[in-house]
Amino acid sequence: MNLSFTEEQEILRKFARDFLTSKFPKKVLKELEETESGYSPEIWKEMADLGWMGLPFPEKYGGTGMTFLDLAVLLEEMGKACMPGPYFSTVVLGGLPILDIGTEAQKQEYLPQIAQGKSIFTLALTEPSGSYDAASIIAKAVPDGDGWVISGTKLFVPDAQVADYILCVARTDDKAKPEEGLTTFIVEAKQPGIGHTVLNAMSGKLCEVVCDGVKVPKENILGQLNQGWSGIKKAIDRAVVAKCCLTVGITQQVLDMTVEYAKERKQFDRPIGSFQIIQHYCADMLTDIEGMRLSAYHAAWKLSEGLSCAEEVAAARAWAVQAGERVIGLAHQIHGAIGVAMEYDLHYYTRSLKACELSFGGADVYREIVAQEMGL
Repeated sequence: MNLSFTEEQEILRKFARDFLTSKFPKKVLKELEETESGYSPEIWKEMADLGWMGLPFPEKYGGTGMTFLDLAVLLEEMGKACMPGPYFSTVVLGGLPILDIGTEAQKQEYLPQIAQGKSIFTLALTEPSGSYDAASIIAKAVPDGDGWVISGTKLFVPDAQVADYILCVARTDDKAKPEEGLTTFIVEAKQPGIGHTVLNAMSGKLCEVVCDGVKVPKENILGQLNQGWSGIKKAIDRAVVAKCCLTVGITQQVLDMTVEYAKERKQFDRPIGSFQIIQHYCADMLTDIEGMRLSAYHAAWKLSEGLSCAEEVAAARAWAVQAGERVIGLAHQIHGAIGVAMEYDLHYYTRSLKACELSFGGADVYREIVAQEMGL
């Protein structure tokens, strides 16, 4: 059984690591974190020129024709660099649902814009209840001539402050079952009736988005009317696995930093890494990360192949959340007080890991899905 990366994936991985390391030193991360946009348009354009924006899209839409598994490799490296910006929201939350269920006209219009780095997308799903199920969505869209009018509030929308388009999930049939009365709309983010407020997030830029009578033409319905949940469910599965891959990168970098620190930090005239307890802590971190990586890439491969993978996605997510907590906890024990100093780099990874953990539901939700898939 060969679990190695392909030659093409190895090239992508090495180049991405070198590029991201050079472009996102911690000084740049601090500067970008303090800006309203949260990203660098210049670096964004460079990444588009490298083909990263169009990586999972077919060549006929301006992409490079690679797979979600290839994207997983890139996302792991982005996690290692704590890369800020709207890549996840644009490519994973915005572009891939359009590729999945969009009309040919929608694909021809929007996917080249994403691939060229000209448009930023995001997904507005979560509402004040904080849940990710169909029943929690109460934002409404009502018919209005040849189009629809959307009203409602969405929370924790990533990168809405810089988005050109928002995939907005709204209820279009109050009488239908929760999963059968939802529709996804492609909404121009800067049109009248849309307002956003940047929230005080732990990492990255999250927004409250308020739609007050936002008009959307019927041509901007993504997928089928009242049948939007199936597409959104698939988008959530992909987003969950993408977050798992980011978590792998984050925790791998945390381990690398911790091992290096354990070699350099001395107590009792010897490096603390020479003490058995520190060695065992680092070994436990590695064990958790390897399990996390295997489960994440297994789920990513199944998604790439179009195979049924509800159990694999849920298992990868549950493990990533729990193992990530253990890894970062041990890292802080080894680092001691310096681990929480803002002058040291560990806090970037601690906050990024917590942001991944809080996205799309916690470990308990996914443990329940695993149990259901086992027939329990």
